[in-house]
Amino acid sequence: MITLTINNKTIQASEEKTVLEAAIQAGIYIPNLCYHPDIPPLGACRLCIVEIEGIKGFPTACTTMIKEGMVVNTNTTRIRQLRKNIVWFIMSEYPETPDKSSQLQQVVQWTGTSDLVPGYTVCSKHIPVISDEPLFNRNLNLCILCGRCVRMCQEIRGIGAIGLINRGIHTLVSTSYELSMENSGCKFCTACVEVCPSGALTDKEPLQEQNRDRVLLPCTNGCPAGIDIPRYVRLLADNRIQDAIAVIREKVPFPYSLGCVCHHPCEEECRRGSLNDPIAIKELKKFAAKYDSGIWRSQVTVAPETGKQVAIVGAGPAGLTAAWFLRKQGHAITVFEALSKPGGMMQTGIPAYRLPRDILEKEIKDIESIGIKIKLNTKIDSLDKLFQQGYRAIFLALGAPAGIKMGVTGENDPRVLDGISVLHAINLGQKTDVAGELAVVGGGNVAIDTARSVLRLGAKKVTVLYRRTEKEMPAYHEEVEEALKEGIKISFLVTPQRIIPRKDKLKIICIRMTLGEPDKSGRKRPVPVPGSEFELILDRLIMAVGQKTMVPAGFDLATNQKGNLQADPDTLACSRPGVFTGGDVLTGPASVIEAIQAGRKAAVAIDKYLGGRGQIDQKFIPEEKEDPWLGREEGFADKKRFPVPMLPIDERYPGFTPIEGCFDKETARAEANRCLQCQLRLKISQVPLPPPKQEP
Repeated sequence: MITLTINNKTIQASEEKTVLEAAIQAGIYIPNLCYHPDIPPLGACRLCIVEIEGIKGFPTACTTMIKEGMVVNTNTTRIRQLRKNIVWFIMSEYPETPDKSSQLQQVVQWTGTSDLVPGYTVCSKHIPVISDEPLFNRNLNLCILCGRCVRMCQEIRGIGAIGLINRGIHTLVSTSYELSMENSGCKFCTACVEVCPSGALTDKEPLQEQNRDRVLLPCTNGCPAGIDIPRYVRLLADNRIQDAIAVIREKVPFPYSLGCVCHHPCEEECRRGSLNDPIAIKELKKFAAKYDSGIWRSQVTVAPETGKQVAIVGAGPAGLTAAWFLRKQGHAITVFEALSKPGGMMQTGIPAYRLPRDILEKEIKDIESIGIKIKLNTKIDSLDKLFQQGYRAIFLALGAPAGIKMGVTGENDPRVLDGISVLHAINLGQKTDVAGELAVVGGGNVAIDTARSVLRLGAKKVTVLYRRTEKEMPAYHEEVEEALKEGIKISFLVTPQRIIPRKDKLKIICIRMTLGEPDKSGRKRPVPVPGSEFELILDRLIMAVGQKTMVPAGFDLATNQKGNLQADPDTLACSRPGVFTGGDVLTGPASVIEAIQAGRKAAVAIDKYLGGRGQIDQKFIPEEKEDPWLGREEGFADKKRFPVPMLPIDERYPGFTPIEGCFDKETARAEANRCLQCQLRLKISQVPLPPPKQEP
């Protein structure tokens, strides 16, 4: 350690520090603009000039190394005046008042400015503002040539997409030959934006301290379960498959199932989508899960037994997820399932061509392997009995397993089925009579899954009737596209009005619709078109217009008008102490990943209720310092998303052979390398800013 004096204050710092770094460490502010903690110092702005005993002139603090016994003054009258002069020169070409949150404006306010040329008026450089490129805008009229963006791009990221051009009085920061950022080799890491002090480079989406994570890591924040997506994608790019699956499993116990069926809201948020196509996050998750060797299991720890029993009613994704995380906290867990197989809607609602049952069964066995009991064919009608058996807490994960009717005349005919029941029968191997010509009413995933399933069972012709347009369909877009490829017809703006049973057929009176004003869902309300009635002759009509919960009356719990359980939104606690709920029975039908997150949230709340801290997450691999170097890669911006192998149409039916393949190792690594690595920006150090008041 070296001892020195700054502004009459004796301090100590390690010998590799500069005067500026030593001052910052000691809480002494020295104005600066070109300095950044992560970038080699340059001393270009000269705002950090100081006086040092025994040294002539005014050396820059950012480039001067400390020495034993050094005596430094940072705030003399002469230095303050020189800094004001420097600020005047910097601002003499700045055409507007800097944003108040920018480092430039804060430095200007703290330092002050001289009036070297009275009456001087700044003239704009008239450089066109570039706002039609991805992710960030460039307004070089506001550039102060601090050089931080250039050095970050060249020396820290190793990309070299930008540099100083037109050396001399017309020097600018730009790309070679003034190419677009896409054609310059830019990897859109936006580190240049992060270090810009003047507002010359700004994010397209406004960025404040409170929303930094949401804006810069939209994939992770778009994932209901909060999976660390950038981390596992980076690990796959480095060919560290087992570490990648370990990261995924830190948050969810169903990675392979999610890789098959997740609706991937993370991809809709992916910043790479601003360039061309988002990263195939779901497919990378599936790839990692497929090649999972199980090494992560050695890292799973179960806390010492707490002696507290928890009953979970429902073996769907919410219930089993809660079971997994609560068992790891040391609680004794029993899951009660009314059906003959566990898995909930993953087992009974999602067709096997989307989610192969061997995958689901293997992941459920992993959950059971840490000491979780699953009791099948066990329907729970009384919470009192569970409490009497010694259970200290109960989690109700009942799902929304029943279909609802439309309320049209004739729908009670036995040839009018509901989609949930049809899928349930198909997935549990029960007999289903769905031959001939059929129509499925609805526009959600149940409707599409039902239509594609009955086609695989030999239905002659299948038509989906939907009362809105394709734009409003809640079904996943890719599933709709595949249904159309398989020969299913979708009739939009159509709804049944009444059903007339005949001896051999059903006569369906339909009416055409038009879209009116938006309803509570935000979608335009379908309005019947007078005089547009027409008829369909069918063998079966399947209703898939919604789902409802089935809460036993004996539970004696508060429900809403739809029959869903009511609970505290933060703790998921029901109206009876010790009873919690989550998933579809609380929110209505949702996705698998949302159900998993409900199970995680319930595990936190129940563990706290039982006296724990609710800290359910466990790291399976240690955190590592990430390399900020990205390197140059020509054509990076144009790299297209890799397609997923798909089973040819003529091989899909009859039967339920999985239709979606998986990336091979080379493709997965290449796809992962398309990632912009947005997380690296969050690792960039913050610059030292002026204190609220100027030092005396």
